[in-house]
Amino acid sequence: MFIDTIPEDAATGDVADYYRHQHESWGFLPNYARLFSSRPDVAEAWNRLNLAIRGGIDRRMFEIATIAAARALHSTYCTVAHSKFLRDVCGDEATLERIADDPTGAGLSAQDRAVFEFATRVATDAAATRQADVDALRAHGLTDTDVANVVFAVAARSFFTRVLDGLGAQLDVETADAFAPALLESMLVGRPVATA
Repeated sequence: MFIDTIPEDAATGDVADYYRHQHESWGFLPNYARLFSSRPDVAEAWNRLNLAIRGGIDRRMFEIATIAAARALHSTYCTVAHSKFLRDVCGDEATLERIADDPTGAGLSAQDRAVFEFATRVATDAAATRQADVDALRAHGLTDTDVANVVFAVAARSFFTRVLDGLGAQLDVETADAFAPALLESMLVGRPVATA
C-alpha cells in the first residue's frame, strides 16, 4: 500500500469496529480494509451504499455486472473477490468458467452477455451509452429498474476500485488461494496478488 495505515492490533474506536466487522465477514482482515483506517466514516458510507445497491438487484446479475466492471477497470482485487461471490454465494461456477474462458463475456447466455457488455461499456465510457443499449437490455427481459441497478452497481464499483488501486491495495492471498492457479490467472487484470 502507498499510505501508512493502522494495523489491526493497534486499531481503536470506529476503526477497530470496522476492522472487526471486516474480519468477521472474511475470516481475516482484507488488505483493502486498512485503506479506510483514516476515514472509517467513508468505509461505513460505502458499506451502506453497496448493501443498498446489492439488496435491490438479483444477486447473480449484480455479480456479473460487478465482474464486468472490475475487469474493465483493471481491478484484480474486485474481479477475483466477486468471482468468488458468483461461485460461492450464487452457486454459479459455470458462468465463472465461461467468463474465464472468454473475458469479453461472449460465451455467456444472451441475457448475461447483454448485462456483461452493458456493464463494461458503462465502466469504460458511460457517456458512450445510448438509448439503443438500454433497449437491447429490455429486449433481453430487463426492466428499467434492472437497467438502473446495473448502472448503480458499475458506478459503485468504479468508486471502490479507484480507492483500492489508487492507494495500492493488492488482493489477499487468502482470496487468491480459493481458486486453482489457471483460473486465478484469468482474473489477474491489474495489480498482482499480495505476497504472504
